[in-house]
Amino acid sequence: MTIWEKLRPYAMVAPAIAVFSLFFIYPILYMIYLSMYDWNFISPTKSFVGLQNFADLLQEKEFIQVINNSIIYTVLTVTLIISLSLLLALWLNRTGVFHGFVQGAIFSPHIVSWVSISMIWAWVMDPQYGLLNGFIGLFGFGKVAWLSSQSTSLLSLVIVAVWKGLGYNTLVFIAGLQSIPKDIYEAAALDRSKPWTTFRKLILPMLSPTIFFLVIINMIGSFQVFETIAIMTQGGPVNTTNTLVYYIYEYGFRFFKIGYASAAGVILLFIVGALTIIYFKLLSKRVHYQ
Repeated sequence: MTIWEKLRPYAMVAPAIAVFSLFFIYPILYMIYLSMYDWNFISPTKSFVGLQNFADLLQEKEFIQVINNSIIYTVLTVTLIISLSLLLALWLNRTGVFHGFVQGAIFSPHIVSWVSISMIWAWVMDPQYGLLNGFIGLFGFGKVAWLSSQSTSLLSLVIVAVWKGLGYNTLVFIAGLQSIPKDIYEAAALDRSKPWTTFRKLILPMLSPTIFFLVIINMIGSFQVFETIAIMTQGGPVNTTNTLVYYIYEYGFRFFKIGYASAAGVILLFIVGALTIIYFKLLSKRVHYQ
């Protein structure tokens, strides 16, 4: 084997590795580097502060609330999206014009940008002229300050995220259901298995790879929420909808505390990484591949 034959595989992947290193690895390493400095993004010099930025963050009540908001938002969003999309997939997993139309209708929000969706829902949830208050008013309910009330603002953002993510997750679940061999359903029918037993004992284990994948991507995506907060609430009222990515944006590009924002970014990276590793360790053995 010649030297070129030995090096050719590495040469083939070198461009991809270079792009990945430039746009992913380097920014992460530079963020970790900046997290140990006090810098205002303008001054040519940086002051080394070590781990002081992390200490200040963990002692700040506002930042602790931001972490709590991010966790609550992620748990609610992932739970609702996975549950509702699975139910929709079980209903829509059949042929027909009507079911095909519904599949296309619920998928359409996925291809619309977050900016457009945030602006639409900001109008829908307007306390005075919003469509949502007009709808619940038909049933005798009073007007709700969806985005300006501390009790409903975070839930309102969850509703928007679920509405946008439902279609994609439903279609992935439908693909997973259609990949299940039909003889499994036939065997369950011959054994006169009840629908709930068939779902719990057969369908759900066969869907475990799909569920495993969707929980991971939805969890990571929920921790990265930014557009809806920036457009609809700006972290308010009283910091109740402020999450980690918007917090990093505020301190980095509004208050010009780059080291502080970078430290928050490192903490976000650690939280997402730790949750992903724990999720893989606890549940990867429960995934059943065909």
